Amino acid sequence: MNPRKRKSKRKGRAEAAPVAGQETEGPPQEAPGEEVSGVADPGIDAPPVAEPLADQTADVEEAAVAGSEEVARQLEARLDEIQDRHLRMVAEYDNFRKRTAKERSEMWQRAQADVVSNILDALDDFGRVLDVDPETASAGDVIKGVELVERKLLRELETAGLERVGQVGEAFDPNHHEAVGSLPAESEEQDHTVGRILQIGYRFGGTLIRPARVQVAMWSGDGGQGPA
Repeated sequence: MNPRKRKSKRKGRAEAAPVAGQETEGPPQEAPGEEVSGVADPGIDAPPVAEPLADQTADVEEAAVAGSEEVARQLEARLDEIQDRHLRMVAEYDNFRKRTAKERSEMWQRAQADVVSNILDALDDFGRVLDVDPETASAGDVIKGVELVERKLLRELETAGLERVGQVGEAFDPNHHEAVGSLPAESEEQDHTVGRILQIGYRFGGTLIRPARVQVAMWSGDGGQGPA
């Protein structure tokens, strides 16, 4: 073995040996009377211990149940309010419908009474014509009296909204005229026009209550000879 290598090993061992009075490396020595590391100091408050998870879950469930019950109570109160309002609206509508029907009936009766009251004078005139002594009155006077009563009666009815339908020469309209025959037209322009009025029609308030019965003029193109 090489003597140099032995010497080097011995020298290394000598350097590693501790020197008297010199502090050696290593864990520090605890002084007598000091507390051992890891033991809690009784003068320091310990951290609070967390509640068990089961208790926390129970609290959350109780809060959820309480909230659901409150929501249910609010919804029930709201539903009762809506039902009460609905019942009131139904009752009000029923009263309104009955009141409107009654008012409409009363209005119609007043309108009829007004029409009747307006033609009472014409009826009185008819009575005067009938009271004429036929031995002293001429036929012409009676006819004039009847014509006056007719004009007065028509005037009152027209004021109430009555309209006469049907005039000679106007275009034939099946919505307002009822054709009961035909007669020859004198010209092509008179084709399909009202040639003769057999019965006057009437319209009241825009509603046709009776069509006019007429004969229609027809142009055949052979000098005015239309179908009979």
